Amino acid sequence: MLVRDVGIAIKKRRKALKITQPHLADLAGISVNSLYKIERGKANPTLDLVEKIAEVLGLEIKLEVKKITL
Repeated sequence: MLVRDVGIAIKKRRKALKITQPHLADLAGISVNSLYKIERGKANPTLDLVEKIAEVLGLEIKLEVKKITL
């Protein structure tokens, strides 16, 4: 999943729960500007930051590692 896809998933869930960006940012303990950039795929958030947001939104993070053979 690309950074942009993470942002889209966060925004979609936030809107489904009818939570504003400022409210979500406050609940997750991050700045509104950071959330804005994450939702638009313009930031490269740490896993810790994504976990904070996911926890507030009731989302589960699933990491998948694929072996690439050349």
